[in-house]
Amino acid sequence: MPKMKTKKSVAKRFRKTAGGKLKFGRPFRGHLLGGKGRKRKRHLRKVGVLHASEQKRLGLTI
Repeated sequence: MPKMKTKKSVAKRFRKTAGGKLKFGRPFRGHLLGGKGRKRKRHLRKVGVLHASEQKRLGLTI
């Protein structure tokens, strides 16, 4: 039986933490930043951690 290939779209968006959780970069940070407030842009710099229920919904079992 052949091995399952990694979904490259998901591999580019998520990284695994030491504890087994998935972290991701926040969306809406690429362009059109003039219309976004300073506080909003500052909070978008932070790394997000995917919730366990979302991980299950997306089918990302680790």
